[in-house]
Amino acid sequence: MPVLLRTRIHPTVAALEEAGVAFTSYDGFYERAEDFEDLYAAIARDLLARARVEGNLLYAVPGSPLVAERTVVLLRDMAPGAGVELEILPGMSFVEVMYARLGIDPIDGLSIMDAEDVSRLRERPWQSLVVTQVYRRQVASEVKLALMELYGDEYEVTYIHNLALPDESLRSIPLYELDRQPDIDHLTTLFVPAPPGQP
Repeated sequence: MPVLLRTRIHPTVAALEEAGVAFTSYDGFYERAEDFEDLYAAIARDLLARARVEGNLLYAVPGSPLVAERTVVLLRDMAPGAGVELEILPGMSFVEVMYARLGIDPIDGLSIMDAEDVSRLRERPWQSLVVTQVYRRQVASEVKLALMELYGDEYEVTYIHNLALPDESLRSIPLYELDRQPDIDHLTTLFVPAPPGQP
């Protein structure tokens, strides 16, 4: 059965290589797409076309397929119309590790948002906020500016990098320092605690 990865740029891929698992990835699609929505739609269309021709295939994403995985949402929506049967298997995402490291219970109130959507916030959420996909300095700058409008420049947040890896780092910083961090990449997440006095 063909194995396709959304990206090979993830620490777990080394384990696949060590186990001798043959795979291809969609990393080349990233260079051709104008934006992430185009990228994810192109991946979903390609997967469905391949499934119709090749039959069974395995598409793997980093972490859980149901946490911050737009391609999986698109596949779920598009598969019935394409005549493709889709089975989604559970996986552990970074959020479970994050809950443990930060000592938080999501039942107390937690929103998870892609960095590209932060600018749409019009008011400060009453609950804690997790911002994913802070993958480069420009994105961090945009997130910083949007959040400083809601929380203020000095609001204390937790910068999370390389979670669950040997060099993981969780550090408290004021919002205005977000885009000054030296290690911003695709494994960077931001935790914004609920404002004081909120649940």
